[in-house]
Amino acid sequence: MKRCSHCHLEYPDSALKHSKIGEEDLYFCCNGCESVYFLLKQSGFDGFYDKLGQNTLAPVGEKAQREDLTSFDTPAFAKKYIYTKDGLSRISLILEGIHCAACVWLNEKILNAQEGVYDASVHYTNNRVKITFDPSKITPSKIISLIRSIGYDAYAYDPKIQEIKSKKERRRYYIALIVAIFCTMNIMWIAVAQYAGYFLGITQEMKNALNLVSFFLSTPVLFYTGKVFFVGAYYGLKNRFVGMDLLVCVGASLTYFYSVYAALSGIGETYFESVAMIITIVFAGKFLEIKSKRAAGDALDKLNSKIPNSVIILEDSQRIAKMPQEVKVGDIVEVLPGESLALDGYLIGEEVFLDTRALNGESLPLKVQAGEEIFSGYVNTDKSFIYRVSKPFEDSLMSRLVRLLEDCIAHKPHIQTLANSLSQHFSKAVLGIGALSFLGWHYLGGASFEHSLIIAISVIVISCPCALALATPIATVVGLGEAYKKGLVFKEASFLESMAKAHKVLLDKTGTLSAGEPGVVNILGFKAFDKKLLSAFVSQSKHPISQSIAKFLGKSDCSINDFSQSCARGIQGISGGKRLYGGSLEYLHSEGVKIPKIDGLDENMVFGYAIERELMAVFLLRDELKKGAKDFIDALKKLGVGIEILSGDREAVVKKVSRELGIENYQASLKPEEKGQVVDNCHQKGEIVIMVGDGINDTLALGKSDVGISMGAGSDIAIASSDVVVLDDKLSTLLEAFKISKRTYKIIKQNIALSIIYNALMIPLAIAGFVIPLIAALSMSASSFLVVLNSLRIRK
Repeated sequence: MKRCSHCHLEYPDSALKHSKIGEEDLYFCCNGCESVYFLLKQSGFDGFYDKLGQNTLAPVGEKAQREDLTSFDTPAFAKKYIYTKDGLSRISLILEGIHCAACVWLNEKILNAQEGVYDASVHYTNNRVKITFDPSKITPSKIISLIRSIGYDAYAYDPKIQEIKSKKERRRYYIALIVAIFCTMNIMWIAVAQYAGYFLGITQEMKNALNLVSFFLSTPVLFYTGKVFFVGAYYGLKNRFVGMDLLVCVGASLTYFYSVYAALSGIGETYFESVAMIITIVFAGKFLEIKSKRAAGDALDKLNSKIPNSVIILEDSQRIAKMPQEVKVGDIVEVLPGESLALDGYLIGEEVFLDTRALNGESLPLKVQAGEEIFSGYVNTDKSFIYRVSKPFEDSLMSRLVRLLEDCIAHKPHIQTLANSLSQHFSKAVLGIGALSFLGWHYLGGASFEHSLIIAISVIVISCPCALALATPIATVVGLGEAYKKGLVFKEASFLESMAKAHKVLLDKTGTLSAGEPGVVNILGFKAFDKKLLSAFVSQSKHPISQSIAKFLGKSDCSINDFSQSCARGIQGISGGKRLYGGSLEYLHSEGVKIPKIDGLDENMVFGYAIERELMAVFLLRDELKKGAKDFIDALKKLGVGIEILSGDREAVVKKVSRELGIENYQASLKPEEKGQVVDNCHQKGEIVIMVGDGINDTLALGKSDVGISMGAGSDIAIASSDVVVLDDKLSTLLEAFKISKRTYKIIKQNIALSIIYNALMIPLAIAGFVIPLIAALSMSASSFLVVLNSLRIRK
């Protein structure tokens, strides 16, 4: 007798479910007690059992377990796991029981057909499903209940809980695989004895005895190790889906029951060893595939674990621990040495050094002064410090990046949709080919029932569409993971394909090709002006030129009212009842400012300043090209894409940059809407267009292009308006985006070609009778694993 680890009631050993965490053995009388135990454990309430002592509880039971689904609808659960915006909610769940592409397809199909669910997409590498739903039409508990109704289970994604669950799943796979290997190795020795008996002579009694042992050894392999395939096939048929599971089950089961018939009737030969080998090889291939997928998605999964589960808030001279979701804007957070920041904010007190590698890959710590902005994901490498929170947890930089990475698989590449559709139809065709092979050999070819059946089984087993279904998703995930390691965040996986097929790259100049920090080289003064007033005026704008002038003039506390920015070409404001103007000379002229003839502008950037439509001064600035800009352009040319500069700057400045970089095509003095029109013109020619900008004055062009790329992640506009974010703002990293996308797309096409060629070669061989079921199972698993290994070549 043992006690249930939750309710402490005693039960016979056989009535308890055994589980294990580390070296601790756990026993549960029902699934409900197990769920509550792990919930308390992960919530930090395991001290409850110390307080419980020797007292007992009522068992949770199955009914209570079902009722426990209501906990998914509580405000506390929503605060931690659900993100809501514009009336729609988003939740990430981990699916249990997923073991092939068919499982992914089935869950997506059922969820997307449910009223209130707007989008559901399963991340194939870690079985995480991201669901966007209308909380007024469907609740999280109903979503999880729906998933359970088709034979799977789900729970909220949490890195720590996920690790425990993953270990349990791997342990189950290990046990099932060990059972299969043990039985298969022994059954193969028996098969050797049987084959030797054919040549050396064997009595019928000995033959029956060997068949009986083979039967007992193959049965647990088929029905225990192979259980996952039967479960998948059942729910697939229930939902009118034919996939890999059904093909494996049909092939192995036909072989098994035919062998039972042959052993009992004494007619024909048994193939129990083939049954064991089919299941063992396919299951082993699946196990290796799961481990490879896990490794492929690690870069994406690890990002979430960088966000702390709790932070220290200073309130009334007290230090209070809170979840990041509970922290409000304006709260003061204390960060100890070695801790990560969970929220964005502004530093208070002395300067500190922060590790920013999680966001931009920089190896050297970043020096931050008091009052400067700091972001979630930074790590404190210095002394303890405090900062004031500027954004809620959901809108902090790391949270937004996590959501982007969760969303990136949602919109699958067109080539993946094509492959998935092909694999679904292919599975049905395979069953038909297998049936026709049997009929053709038996009735037209005059072959025996046994020989015809073995050929049909070989056809079904060898043509499993695993490799075709894996071809795109595994390569896509490896590509996205590699991109993040290089400092790139793709909002959708489909942009990998678009970048690989792009015809033209349109580049903004300031902040993209140039450093975006122009320095003042000369001031042409026309009338005396208050420098402090001008500094306060330009400080209101985030444009690089305005920021450079503000830095040149120094800080100011003058008041500016009614500030506005016009299409990133100029700014206006009011101070002391007078209207201020700033920007390009063309902009000032359009606002009624009289512009005299000015010599010496040459190839410099120009900023004009006027008060009440009277020109006060003209600032000349020069912006240096980014390090490696010429190498970037040369490498881009080798990739075979057209390059053009689109800039709002003057003709002379843009021409100079184009000449230095060796770019033939450029357009200058463009307004934001004119940049958007250039993108439209490219689309009319049937070109796939990539726009690269700073995410501020290029918003329209970024939105209209097939792929919009923003340099830098600090800006809200950069993340909101672009499809790809270059976290470290380096052109070398941007070049990696092009290389990785082309490499990924190339591997995807290779994977699909490999799976098609494999089936084109192997199915005819199986139909012709040259392949036995054992070899069929081996080659099918090998083809799937080959696709996985080929996908890992993206990592260079």
